[in-house]
Amino acid sequence: MKKMKKNIFTGFAMSLLMITGLTNANAQTDTVKVKSANLSFDLVSSYIWRGVQQGTNEPNFQPSLSYGNKFKVGVWGSTNISSSMKEVDLYATYTFNDLFSATLTDYNYNFKKSYFEYENKTTDHVFEGTVVYAGVKKFPLSVSANVMFYGADKKPTDATKNAYSTYIELGYPIVSNVSLFAGLSLFESSTYVTSKNFQFINVGAKATKELKFNDKYSLPVYVVLGVNPHAETAFLVAGITL
Repeated sequence: MKKMKKNIFTGFAMSLLMITGLTNANAQTDTVKVKSANLSFDLVSSYIWRGVQQGTNEPNFQPSLSYGNKFKVGVWGSTNISSSMKEVDLYATYTFNDLFSATLTDYNYNFKKSYFEYENKTTDHVFEGTVVYAGVKKFPLSVSANVMFYGADKKPTDATKNAYSTYIELGYPIVSNVSLFAGLSLFESSTYVTSKNFQFINVGAKATKELKFNDKYSLPVYVVLGVNPHAETAFLVAGITL
């Protein structure tokens, strides 16, 4: 059974990598596929994820590549200037309609062991399932529920058992380019550095703007101001998207 689980997860990861590679290779010759392939690059002043500082407080480069529309597969990564930390995440998303979507993500931000080690007790990977409700025009409240169910997300008090760290986030736009968000960790979690249940860890606002250089070229920029009430910290992050 353990060998079967390992093969299943290894197969999932390799399939996403192969699809991504084929997309990149075919993009030069197939104009139909180019339209559904997306390559982007973010530069952020600091990497804050769900209210928690990732690595040291320094700029991070965050490239991403995805392919698909209703069903999308992709890879997202981050590394800081000093190269003291890196992250490579694979994901697959299925959008049911304009309101709901589901995502399976394979996180890896440890890299202490072989990337292809997927045994639950020893792997550096973390698998997470996500369901998102996008909200409606009359009441554009979005809700995302994220549950880590396999891998390196372990209980703070017992490193042999999965913590099933769960993060819920609400989002609401107040004007066209500014939205509010509030996220909480439901259970005790090493991933979110929480010692109790139901702790707000990510509350704040995000503002976006297009810097126009001419009629053909503009640069998307954004600023996130937030606090982590549980950790009693605050953060201000600026980012640009290419």
